[in-house]
Amino acid sequence: MATTTHRPETDRHGLPNPYDTAVSAGTRFAMELVAWSAGPLAVYKATNSLVLAGLSLSVLVAAPALCNTPGDKHKDGPVATPGPARLAIEVGLFAVAVGAAAMVWPTPVAAAVAVTAGTAVISGAPRARWLLRRTGAATR
Repeated sequence: MATTTHRPETDRHGLPNPYDTAVSAGTRFAMELVAWSAGPLAVYKATNSLVLAGLSLSVLVAAPALCNTPGDKHKDGPVATPGPARLAIEVGLFAVAVGAAAMVWPTPVAAAVAVTAGTAVISGAPRARWLLRRTGAATR
């Protein structure tokens, strides 16, 4: 008789997705902070428009805050989002963070952002695979 391993609803750190770790969550949050700060600065630098910089900040903050895959966070967001879509949002944030940091900050800081992005991708790979399997927005 084959036995199956049941994964807990939360991991040992209390995170709801058992594939998320403190390192992956922390580096992902750090990348969000970089995207939220460097992204609008890069938009302002490119366009000289405070309105466009403000709009970019709104989009960068709203997308990850509103669109969550059920079961991935402590609290589901108002828009149930399939895992691949959530992963695309995060990849977009990482791209903004790395690209914008390279545009507006000194090279050593931009390099540190790139290293943090790499750490986030590597440490978040199990969660990314989990998200890719969550194709229905209502999947639990």
